[in-house]
Amino acid sequence: MKFDKMDLSILHELQQDSSLTNQDLADRVGLSASPCLRRVKALEESGIIDRKVTLLNQKKLGLKLTAFIQISMDRHIPDRFEVFEESLASFPEVTSCNLVTGQSADYLLEVVVEDMERYHEFLLGRLTRIPGVTGVHSSFLLRKIIDRTSLPLDHLI
Repeated sequence: MKFDKMDLSILHELQQDSSLTNQDLADRVGLSASPCLRRVKALEESGIIDRKVTLLNQKKLGLKLTAFIQISMDRHIPDRFEVFEESLASFPEVTSCNLVTGQSADYLLEVVVEDMERYHEFLLGRLTRIPGVTGVHSSFLLRKIIDRTSLPLDHLI
């Protein structure tokens, strides 16, 4: 899909606040409501706009512990990875799962829980019981320095 500056402006505004009404969005980008809505619909239909979500305040919900977990698997075969990934999909504590390369781990997870006791229960009660998991290395978040949900768009200009 080819983007013009108006598309990029719409994407930028929606990344900052997806709850904008079409009229508010149109006002911010300098379009009338109908052309703005057509552009948003086209961006949605093309898959550029993947989904709209509401971001919740982790601390106010009592989720005070974030762990970054490196997982090593015993065998590098598709069936083993599939079982692991399907298991993780049922764990709401896992906010991110990435298959990675360039380090000793196969997966890098981000997990959010209430406290260390809940983390311990999650780790020993569920995560390490998934077939094929042979190594777990955990690091814990001390402080978020940058916490963006928006993607860079400058390369599209």
